[in-house]
Formats: sequence, C-alpha cells, structure tokens
Amino acid sequence: MTPTDRPRLAVRSPADLLAAVPYLLGFHPADSVVVVAFRGRRVVFAARADLPEPGTDPRPAARHLVEVVGRQETDSATVIGYGPAARVTTVVDAVGEALDTAGTLVLDALRVTDGRWWSYLCAEPECCPADGTPYDPVTSEVSAAAVFAGQVALPDRAALTAQVSALDGPVRVAMRRATARARGRLGALTEEASETVLAGGRSVRSAGVAAVRTAFRRHRRGERLTDDEVAWLTVLLTRLPVRDHAWERTDGRDTDISLWTDVLRRAEPELIAAPGSLLAFAAWRAGHGALAVVALERVLATHPGYSLAVLLDDLLRGGLPPSALDGWPQVGLPGVVRRRSRRRFSRRHI
Repeated sequence: MTPTDRPRLAVRSPADLLAAVPYLLGFHPADSVVVVAFRGRRVVFAARADLPEPGTDPRPAARHLVEVVGRQETDSATVIGYGPAARVTTVVDAVGEALDTAGTLVLDALRVTDGRWWSYLCAEPECCPADGTPYDPVTSEVSAAAVFAGQVALPDRAALTAQVSALDGPVRVAMRRATARARGRLGALTEEASETVLAGGRSVRSAGVAAVRTAFRRHRRGERLTDDEVAWLTVLLTRLPVRDHAWERTDGRDTDISLWTDVLRRAEPELIAAPGSLLAFAAWRAGHGALAVVALERVLATHPGYSLAVLLDDLLRGGLPPSALDGWPQVGLPGVVRRRSRRRFSRRHI
C-alpha cells in the first residue's frame, strides 16, 4: 500500500498510467492486482495484492483492497490486473464490483499480459483492439520523467525484498564477532553500574542515546558505521528506552532509510527486530510503503510478537496514510506512544 508522495508525472492515457505504476509501487508488478486511486485528477494512492490462487474466491481479497483504498478519501480508481486472463479477469471484476458498492467511480479496468494491455470497459476497436495494445514502459515519457526525478522501479518484488535481506559471507563473520564483543561490552557496563537497578538502567540508556546520535550524525555526513558500531547499536536497541529514543528521532529522510537499511542487513538475526521496525517506520513516513512491508515481513518472520512491528504492520494493512501520524511518536514510558507536534512533510502527487 503506497501513498504517492512523488514528483508529479503527467498521465494522459492507459499506457501512461501503466508506465507510472512501477514507480508508484517501487517495483514492476507481476501476478498482481493493483488499484490506482484518484482524488479529482490526481493519483493519491496505489495498492497492490497478489492474485488469488486459482479456484479461490477473489471477493474477500477484493473487499479488503477496496476498504484500504476507501480510507484514503479518494473518489475514483482504475483497476489493473497483471497476468493471464484466466487468473486476472475474475479478480478485476471482483475489485470493480467492490469499488462500485463502496461508491468509488471505476474509471477503467485493465489487464496487462506479455507487454500488451486490454480494457474491460472499452469496446471500441479504434482505441482498444481485440488483440490488445502493445506498450513499452521503458520508452514511455512517464518513465523517463520518473527516472529524471530520481525515482526507481525495481525489476520485481523479489528485488525489493533483497534490499532488506541479510548480508552474508565475510560480512556475516565479521558481524558475528563484533556482536560478541558488543555483548561483552554491555555486560561490563551493567556490571559496573550494578549498585542499583536504576543506575544500571541509566547507564545503558546513556550509552544507547550516544550510540543513536553517533549513528545518525555519521550517516547524515555520508559515512558508514563500522562493524563494532553497528553491533553495539543493535545490542543496545534491545532495550526499549534506547529503541524508543531512536524511534523518536527517525523520520522519512533518505539518510534515516539508508541508516536503518544498513543496520538491518548487517545485524545478527536475533537483533533485527528494532532496526527492521525503524526502517519500516522511516520508509512508511517517506511514502515507500512497499519497502516498509518487506522490512516488516522480515522482522515478523523471525520475531512474530515484536510489538512495534505488529503495530506498524496493522497500520499498513489498514491503509492508514503516513500523514495521519504526523507528530508520531512521542514516547513517554517505554512502549507508550503519544502524538506531539512536528513539522509536516509536504505531500506531492502525480
């Protein structure tokens, strides 16, 4: 589910819209149904789901997709199915019917198969021939404008998932050793401050605040953290006061996304919950919903009960736009989130 917080692109035809979709999602969809929602003449939201398995009733998935779109205060939409007609048609019909029931105007319903598109709503052979209309998103003016504006469309969802996968080989060996050193360092720190529980907690939080500030400062200067710095940060992020301090300072900046992506990929598997959730939050705040989703998938596959990941996953699945959380989070007690005032990100649309 992706709000279209992107530079404006001129969309004048179905081919233009199809060329824009990969940049709305962040990757080229396949075996998917996509709803592109409009407010007036502007695209404001794009939602994607996998095509249901053959023989599966498509209506529950269609209703959920339309419920998500409905929360975006849109008034019209185009439905696009990617895949063979035998799998696409029933799904596109189900989504179109659900949109009609919800009072959302269906502008068009398209099928994309093997580099050609068909419209389910147009029967005019002059503009919608029976054998489909070929299109090449690579040569489209919309694609050229998106690339010029710095937008990226990865080849497929697997390529997006690979961006948050664990680094292996020598990196993993080095991080395993660095994490062992970091655990020893944390043990020594807590032992030194073991006179009282309060003193120990303060020492760890102070170390965590310093590590978080160092990480943000280094990345905003274009520097990469060392293995020991990443390991120390990931060990400290297991403490909620430290995680919440990092969360309060994470927004949708490119440097925040870059930082938490790097930390997530280098972290030991048992320590990915906090950096993966912080990456998801930063990506979501920036309008990169697909990146947020794959980050959360990785976290929840290993840590299914991690509360911040569960919260963000619920909000993303519900289609809550990032702008609804302007001012989040303000953390009072560990795990407690309240709103506070913070500068708002401008929202740009296609």
